[in-house]
Amino acid sequence: MKKFSKSFKALWIGEIVSEFGGAAGGIINGLLLYELTGSKEWMGVLWLVYFIPSLILQGISAPFLNHVVKEKMLRNIQLIRAGAYILPLVGYLIGTEVGTILGLVVLQCLLGLMQPIYASLSFSLLPEICNEKELVEANALLDGTIRLMSFIAPGATSLFLLVSPMHFIYGFSSVMFLVSFLALSRIPQSSTKKVATWTKKFWWAEMKEGYRTFFKYPHLLRLTILSSTVQFAVGATMVLSVPFICGDLNGHSWEYAIFSGAFPVGYAVGMILLTKLPKTYQTMYLGLIGGGLSFVLLFFVNSIPIAWMCELFGGMLFPFFNAQSAAIFQREAPRDRLTQLSAVRLLFLRVTMPLGILFASSAFLDLSTRQIYAIVGMVIVLPGLFHLFASFSHPDNDLLANKNKKTS
Repeated sequence: MKKFSKSFKALWIGEIVSEFGGAAGGIINGLLLYELTGSKEWMGVLWLVYFIPSLILQGISAPFLNHVVKEKMLRNIQLIRAGAYILPLVGYLIGTEVGTILGLVVLQCLLGLMQPIYASLSFSLLPEICNEKELVEANALLDGTIRLMSFIAPGATSLFLLVSPMHFIYGFSSVMFLVSFLALSRIPQSSTKKVATWTKKFWWAEMKEGYRTFFKYPHLLRLTILSSTVQFAVGATMVLSVPFICGDLNGHSWEYAIFSGAFPVGYAVGMILLTKLPKTYQTMYLGLIGGGLSFVLLFFVNSIPIAWMCELFGGMLFPFFNAQSAAIFQREAPRDRLTQLSAVRLLFLRVTMPLGILFASSAFLDLSTRQIYAIVGMVIVLPGLFHLFASFSHPDNDLLANKNKKTS
């Protein structure tokens, strides 16, 4: 951490506390709504309220993200989130179930609207606060932090519930986002841009230019599609994990908990390994292939401990691809369009996750859990193998060399 700038450290600290607070609040959202309604349908509504407005806003907001002050917008988003987490608590204090449910719905909607903007801005801010040679490790560190918080937060939240009523966890989450706001305030503002005027003509011209620019860089498009295959598999595993461990392998809930925690632990290990490995196209694609194989191997697994090892193995290898491909995108995309292109990239990634959920949950396909694991794994492995073999003919194996190169 010593080699990173103070601005990056501030962003990283802000990421840690906000991810922890968000993960804790997310757990309580489901528990509270199910306690109030006892309905799986309401659980589905809660996620639709999150995803649908989020994807719509991401599609229409991309042209304007080049024209905002990133540091200021990131801080404002954390303040909005901090206020949003108070809403279910206010509904509870009022004493009506309708008020609490309404607070939950508004909270999920606001979180869905804020998340893609925050992710796009923080992604595009990294090249401004890190040296190019640090981008791979910086991406790995931030991504690994998110994975670790998703592992740590459930256990910590369980402990909080032993000493605090469920509703007051929202107060804790709100405080975490305020702490994140204070941490982000330590990042100096790099520009004094004014927000562009929201007009239909401006929006349409910028939208066309953004997508036109994105498709001018086929190497970045290919990396985005490869990342999308990973998100497709992640969406599928959200449906498959419980029936695989508790159904196919006849496991218990604690065995599923270890299975779900093995990936983020492996990811943290992979993040550390990446700092010791050469940053080459071969290590990047080997990470992608190895991560995909971890899904394919589950087709053959008949032992829960071996399933744990597969998840750990996948978690260790995926950072090799995710962090390095993100660094290439940040370096090769034109700097004046990076924020907008980051939003387009994120849109590709976020759309494929629900597609993975639909694929894994579609009854008409008549596929077993193991068969779906094998299919989503091969969707990652096959293009990964193609690009691995192609990378041996690359004139320069250093993936962070030749800044202005547009194709592989």
